[in-house]
Formats: sequence, C-alpha cells, structure tokens
Amino acid sequence: MTESGRIDTHHHIVPPQYRDWLLSHGETAGGLPVPRWDVDTDLAFMDSRRIQAAVLSVSTPGTHLGDDAEATTWARKVNDYAAEIVKDHPDRYGFFATLPLPHVDGALDEAARALDELGADGIVLLANHRGTYLGDPAFEPLMAELGRRGTTVFIHPAELPGPLVPGVPPYAADFLLDTTRAAMNLVLSGTTAGHPDIRFVLSHGGGFVPYAAHRIALSLEGHQQVTGVQPVMDHETVLAELRRFYFDTALSANPDTLPTLLTFADPTRITFGSDFPYATPAISRYFTEQLDAYHLDDSLRTAINHGNAQALFPRLAR
Repeated sequence: MTESGRIDTHHHIVPPQYRDWLLSHGETAGGLPVPRWDVDTDLAFMDSRRIQAAVLSVSTPGTHLGDDAEATTWARKVNDYAAEIVKDHPDRYGFFATLPLPHVDGALDEAARALDELGADGIVLLANHRGTYLGDPAFEPLMAELGRRGTTVFIHPAELPGPLVPGVPPYAADFLLDTTRAAMNLVLSGTTAGHPDIRFVLSHGGGFVPYAAHRIALSLEGHQQVTGVQPVMDHETVLAELRRFYFDTALSANPDTLPTLLTFADPTRITFGSDFPYATPAISRYFTEQLDAYHLDDSLRTAINHGNAQALFPRLAR
C-alpha cells in the first residue's frame, strides 16, 4: 500500500460461526441481514478503497441476546477469531474487543483478557445494551477500568429500546439517534469528565451530535436546573465535553454533512470509516468518493485518512 493509505476505524468482522449463531436466533443487525465475511474478500475491498489497515469490530447485536453465560462464551469466541486474523495480518488489521454487556462482571473479565492476552487495540461498546445506555451507573466499574487503562472505545449504535416505525429500518435513522443518546448520557452522567483518558469514537459522524450540539447543550443545562441537579453543568461545559469525542466518517461524508462535522469536531479527532461489509462496496465507495472530492487542505485530509487514527493506534502507523 502507498503511504497515502487510509486507516479504517469503522470496519466490521463477522466470524462465520457467530453469523450462524445469530441466524439461528433470527437476529439481524438493526434490520440489516448479517453478511458473510472472509478475509480475502475483505482485503480485496480494502485495497479497492486504498485502506492500508482496518480496526475490526463486531456490529450490533453484539453477543448478549439475553443470557449472561452465552454472551460471555460468544464474546470470547469472536475475540479469539479476530485476534487470529490480526495475528495472521498484523500490518493490515487491529481489533476492538467485544464485551458481554450488560453483564458487567463478565465484561470486566473479558476486557482484561482481550487487552492483556489477545492484544486488542480497544473495545467496542453498543450505545445501549439491552436498553441500558452507556453512562448508566451500572456500567461505572467498567468505565473506571477502561479509564485506568486509557482505552480507545468505539461506540456503535444498536436498535432503540422501543417500538419500530413500520417501514423505517432501524439502521436508516434510529442508529443516529442511538449514538446521540449515548453521547448525551456519557456527558450528563459525568463519565467523559470523570474518565478523561478513555478515547470514545462515535460512529457515523456522531449521529446528530454535531448538527444539534448547541440545542443538546442548552437542553441538558436546562434539564439539570429543572430537576435540581447540583452542580449544574453549564452549556459551554457540555459543548466542550461533546467536542472531546472522536467522530468517524462512516456513511457520513458528503457535501451536506461535512461542513457541520468539520466545524464542530476537533480536527485531530475525525477518523475514516467505511462500515464494510454492512455497507456494501457500492455504498462505501459513494461516501469515500464524496470525502475525496470535498475540498480539504492536505494536512486535514491526511489527518482524517490516517494521521488521527495513527495517534490512536500507533501499531498501525507505516
């Protein structure tokens, strides 16, 4: 690969046995069919989009379908599978380890195993785990441990914990709201401020966060005042906390969204994302070409394509 190759921080892996298990339970990925995945097809896609390296992650629904023990077993299986792919292709892949949340004790054990024994590059967490959002006090022991380690945490949306709108698939818009809800709760709960060494990466350009950040900040300030929360987090503080997130470009790079993302986000905290294979090659190509065509200075383009991700994952720097 050339030195201009990208580092893809939103790139999924679908272990074959895991896919079979999900299908046996009638599961989809937020309304999307669970795709087949193999390393040769994946590498061919990466080469077609000038992706030097990708950080693999399991998408929604993760491994917790209602049973803690089963979730823990499958988290171990998918992490072992991902670790083997990385071992065989260390210059092309890293991986975010899957945890069996909302089973917190199991998540703590698997995080330690994945980070210490398997060499995981970070952790993937769903925005909500069976209806409990990131930032909930129940998850504080895990956040404290990830903060102690200075872990990079990739936040991926899941289905909203509520009824669907007939004819509107969750991945079309609900995913964006799910990510936004998680970001708001992480800030309002004090998780981002309390664990500043966690590097949270929000999927899909942060959902609605950049577009609605000022409304969110003022609303959260007002909500705290009405509910008697002390001390009140003022809207400027909320905005500052929201800007501490990282944002990937998966399915989000186009002339209408990029101006807002680039204005709101810290330019050192935007990373390239393809969302392959849940995003087909044609869909990923569409957004990648929109990013390539958008007017950016050379330093910012380099930062988004690979520089910012290299700072998160120096092992993948070339």
